[in-house]
Amino acid sequence: MYKLLIVDDEQKIREVIREYASFNGFETDEAADGMSAIGLIKLNDYDLIIMDVMMPKLDGFSACKEIKKIKDIPIIMLSARGEEYDKLFGFELGIDDYVVKPFSPKELIARVNAVISRNKASAPSDSEELSFGGLVINIPARTVTIDGEKAELTPKEYELLFYLVKNRNLALSRDKLLQDIWGYDFFGDDRTIDTHIKNLRNNLGPYRDYIVTLRGVGYKFEVEN
Repeated sequence: MYKLLIVDDEQKIREVIREYASFNGFETDEAADGMSAIGLIKLNDYDLIIMDVMMPKLDGFSACKEIKKIKDIPIIMLSARGEEYDKLFGFELGIDDYVVKPFSPKELIARVNAVISRNKASAPSDSEELSFGGLVINIPARTVTIDGEKAELTPKEYELLFYLVKNRNLALSRDKLLQDIWGYDFFGDDRTIDTHIKNLRNNLGPYRDYIVTLRGVGYKFEVEN
């Protein structure tokens, strides 16, 4: 049974989500603010977090930053704000989906199922290290080192790098990357891919040129066979 953490300062919203989640076979915990959520995450393991943006003590975006430092857990953000800036900011933090209030509980649970399935399917199954010069990717540990120094990547940057490396020397369109890493229903556009590629390249330092831009198409991780 998958376990969800529902984080929202409105009790009625938590109750509605809990009822629909329980009906669909999920176990749930609840928190009314970001600080309480972080405390629960330190004590428990969750398959996904549903979290509001506007909350007392610690807002959802700030809580997301702290959570990603502790555990790699998929996050769906809830917000009454539907502006593109807020959505893109959330995705840059590493969230998996963004749902605007008011929302359909049935659709929310469908998105929960989609995110969990996507994350389970994309989880690395290899039990090896991949080395490209001084760039070393430890797949089981989900770590990347550059000339012996650990690189600080967000969960989404790691997923993007691993996907590019797994499909190295293949041209990957932006649509393909969006479909396989974010899913088509993530409320973003091509700029999300471009932003993550830019950040990933910056983190790879001297090995940034392994990621090649294919104008009008997308990207590929290019190395000599």
